[in-house]
Amino acid sequence: MLDRYVIKDGKRLRYGYTTGSCAAAAAKAAAIMLFSGKCVDAVDIDTPKGWRLHLDIEDALLGDGFASCAVRKDGGDDPDVTDGLLIYAYAQHIPQSIIDVEGGDGVGLVTKPGLQVPPGLAAINPVPMSMIRKEVSEVLPPNRGVKITIRVPNGKKVAERTFNPQLGIEGGISILGTTGIVEPMSNEALKESLALRLHMLAAQGQDRVCLVPGNYGRDFAIQRLGMDERWICPISDFVGYMLEQCVEYGMRHVLMVGHAGKLVKIAGGIFQTHNRVADARMEIIAAHAAALGGDAAAVRDILNAVTTEAAFSIIERAHIDGVYDRLIQRIGYHCRRYMGSGVEFGCAMFSMDKGLLAMDEQAKHMVEGFKHV
Repeated sequence: MLDRYVIKDGKRLRYGYTTGSCAAAAAKAAAIMLFSGKCVDAVDIDTPKGWRLHLDIEDALLGDGFASCAVRKDGGDDPDVTDGLLIYAYAQHIPQSIIDVEGGDGVGLVTKPGLQVPPGLAAINPVPMSMIRKEVSEVLPPNRGVKITIRVPNGKKVAERTFNPQLGIEGGISILGTTGIVEPMSNEALKESLALRLHMLAAQGQDRVCLVPGNYGRDFAIQRLGMDERWICPISDFVGYMLEQCVEYGMRHVLMVGHAGKLVKIAGGIFQTHNRVADARMEIIAAHAAALGGDAAAVRDILNAVTTEAAFSIIERAHIDGVYDRLIQRIGYHCRRYMGSGVEFGCAMFSMDKGLLAMDEQAKHMVEGFKHV
């Protein structure tokens, strides 16, 4: 366990270490065992962050011409589906004086261009690959060679809960980590993984994307609007960041489909929609209801509502027409202003109770282009 902490929002949160660090440590230990003929209990490795890790070795096994062992992933206080996974390294003698590194069972295979690893290779990112080679080279005897196979026995099942299926990484998890260290509650890591989808589309020569805040938006786009999943890119709460990335990666046609609970905030010019950062949903809805003739009682009821669904029910009971269309127009106004000229933007907003609430003219035009591969 890594005994380092950071204070965030008044909480003491523990750092962890990446699957890349685990793979490097397991590979180093397996190489030591292979050439010494003795099992090891722990190894030290360096990380790009500059922290040296002392990691325990589990399930060590020596055989005829091979050695195998594992390091358990520790995500610290960062919510991570790979936390607790055993990352294995299997070391074998080879005649060439080289270090050959491959992915085995539970490590994903890259099938689409646009990632840091070319199609056809195991999803072991460049920094972890460099770490593995460095650590193994430090213990490799002169003029000897070794083949290292990284395995994650439960990796295929765990990968179903990651972005890998959407990124075209099949059969397992990715071996990741640019610093070797997991920073608890790291927004930057999440933002990078979200932008990766845009990078892939751009690498395939595409200039259009459908942004969705989460699974509700994704499901609505596919099931209700008939869109092909390949165009869909999740953005979580990072609306502004992902709009900037759309411009960065040359997206010329940007459609946004989302639940009103998220999109209403954008109508107020809010581009980070986490409720701890900003929650003016009722104020925004109430302002537009008032502008369209809603009386004081209806406005007060909206301001006291807990959910957007409840606020919309008040609007309909009060027969205040045009609120949804005004909201969608303001969302478009703020997003176009945010991205600048040269990008076509459209938006569709829905609620769980009422289905599609509003869709601007740009979205109506764009949806057909997202139905085909």
